[in-house]
Amino acid sequence: MALARIRLLSETLVNRIAAGEVIERPAAVVKELVENALDAGARRVAIAIEEGGIARIAVTDDGAGIAAEDLPLAVARHATSKLGDEQLIRITTLGFRGEALPSIGAAGRLCITSRQEGADHAMTIRVEGGRVFAPIPAAGPRGTEVVVRDLFFATPARRKFLKSPRSEADSAETVARRLALAAPGVAFRFENDGRVAFERAGEPLATRVAALFGAGAAENLLPLAAERGPLRLSGFAGAAHLTRASTALQHFIVNRRPVTDPVLRTALRVAYRDVIPAGRHPVAALILDLPVDEVDVNVHPAKTELRFRDPAGVRALVIGALRAALAVPAGTLVPARLPLPHRATAPPPLRDAAAAMQFAEPQALFNVPPAARQILPPINAPAINAPDYPLGAAVAQVLDTYILALASDGALVVVDQHAAHERLTQERLSREWAAGGVRAQPLLLPAVVELSAAETARILAQAEALGRLGLEIEAFGPQAVLVRALPAALGAPDPGPLLRDIADELGESDTTAALTARLDAVLARLACHGSIRAGRRLQAAEMDALLREMEATPRAATCSHGRPTFIRLRRAEIERLFGRR
Repeated sequence: MALARIRLLSETLVNRIAAGEVIERPAAVVKELVENALDAGARRVAIAIEEGGIARIAVTDDGAGIAAEDLPLAVARHATSKLGDEQLIRITTLGFRGEALPSIGAAGRLCITSRQEGADHAMTIRVEGGRVFAPIPAAGPRGTEVVVRDLFFATPARRKFLKSPRSEADSAETVARRLALAAPGVAFRFENDGRVAFERAGEPLATRVAALFGAGAAENLLPLAAERGPLRLSGFAGAAHLTRASTALQHFIVNRRPVTDPVLRTALRVAYRDVIPAGRHPVAALILDLPVDEVDVNVHPAKTELRFRDPAGVRALVIGALRAALAVPAGTLVPARLPLPHRATAPPPLRDAAAAMQFAEPQALFNVPPAARQILPPINAPAINAPDYPLGAAVAQVLDTYILALASDGALVVVDQHAAHERLTQERLSREWAAGGVRAQPLLLPAVVELSAAETARILAQAEALGRLGLEIEAFGPQAVLVRALPAALGAPDPGPLLRDIADELGESDTTAALTARLDAVLARLACHGSIRAGRRLQAAEMDALLREMEATPRAATCSHGRPTFIRLRRAEIERLFGRR
């Protein structure tokens, strides 16, 4: 194919191409406009979106405003008031490239109304698909209001790649929350289709973190304060037992700028690696302050990626501070609530396979009150005859977590009680689903679970499908749901953590059939919350029943997360460990 002659692109086309680098979706517009408001010294920022921000985005602030004569420059490419020199080293503002407003104007319909202190009136300028109109006088208070309509009307190809309005709204709200966390002294208000998703006055960081993370998380946040040379780390980190199914509650702020930096993410993961289960994610709000010449923020047009001059020093500071915070005594933290007991007495021993299948209702066996740590029964218990049981017969529970069993061939079997029961519960739920639906157990008293507006919307959108999983819910205000029933196979778990994990799982997909498409993952979440936990004391009959059902259940060798549920040590292997062979 012969190539055409080289030609210069038109300014309109150049602007639309450049817009794609900065304005990928409505959330990116919200980010750029709020950053401009904060750079202008705003003490109040109001954000309102419609149809996920595709139809309309409005950001209003009470900052310094734009001079009337500067309005045409504000929508010109590569024009900025935020750089004091040509070095791109000492960058102290959130925005500085001079690309945001012209990029937005190239992709949609942009209207800026601004007024400085002492001005007789405000001025308005419009840009539509890259076409700039002359500024005209307008009414308006001190500050700036930026309204964007019909985003990507001028670049319809990009508009086709947007997700659903709900998903775009969730992303925009997430961006707003991250910016609100980075500027706790600034009042924030976020509206989605006329509904207030969150509203906060200016407040201390601890109060802002507690408000955005939720009361349950706030009670288990550990304060951070550490220094390493010119680096200063502050913020809050969640206790080891406070984990989420996704990284949604991981916030990183560097010099007032919310970022998604791989160095900080890796440091957070390494610090928690030995104290939380695989597949779970810690909760944290890490705030790093360092000299501006120690970090390069001019790495990507969106300015969410950084390049540290001393990444090893940053890593060491974060890991050291987090590990020190996690070393606090467990008694100083608020423990997670335990499921309510159903019965306090152990069931009779199970002697045959038919009786073992009665183990399918865990609430009848495992919801017994926790007791002091001990080994049951005594180690010198009489020998147990278990010729037909591959996993043997239980002889003890150690560390309130592991079941020890002896097989007839002399092998020692060690079972992780939580991992094993998690798999059994998931398989039970899968069988019930395949048979027509998971059996529900109505709650004696319906439970109210508080969620974020985005989580509430995701959960309620799947209410019908969740009902077929035995989880019956209904709306209870804009940021809460009422739980009327739980899957019977789960016993009596706390519905709050359960619903938050399911909301996280649904957030990974943007289709209306998200729950069905991710059925295995959702069932795994349900099973995890309905399984006996490490630290739960079991009776001998309960341990034997668990072993019998494992033997009769497919895939019981691993838990829902892929970890082994038991290990088997033959007599010869044990003798080798002690040097007898």
